[in-house]
Amino acid sequence: MTKPVSIPRPLVRTNQWSIVLSVLASWFTGEAWILAIPLLAGVMGLLFGYNPIMHTARLFLRKNSSEYIPEDWNQQQFNQVIAVVCLAFGLISFLLEWTIAGYIFAAMVALSAFIAILGFCIGCFIRYQLNQYKYRKFLDRV
Repeated sequence: MTKPVSIPRPLVRTNQWSIVLSVLASWFTGEAWILAIPLLAGVMGLLFGYNPIMHTARLFLRKNSSEYIPEDWNQQQFNQVIAVVCLAFGLISFLLEWTIAGYIFAAMVALSAFIAILGFCIGCFIRYQLNQYKYRKFLDRV
């Protein structure tokens, strides 16, 4: 399977909203397993290139995928790794009854997804800084 170069922004936004709403639903209901929904979708996206949330959202696109603002595939994969880690740690923490840690990890992923919806991508900033660090280290060796 060839990986796409970009992902239409509405699909990325749908995935971000699914994270935010799942975290809120888990908090309001007290059901930690709700975090497993975006977690499993994210893991499937990373391992198989198939995110069922985005796949379902694609059915509702009104225009051709190429007509939407594109989001970089590699950047989204990086962001998804961060989200999957936070969701996994949050879910595991809640299941182990480490409630404070569960809330912290769930809040981190929900807040970063919501901030991304508003227009600032924390994962993009982290990746940029990491790439700058690698570049500076490379220059030091040359």
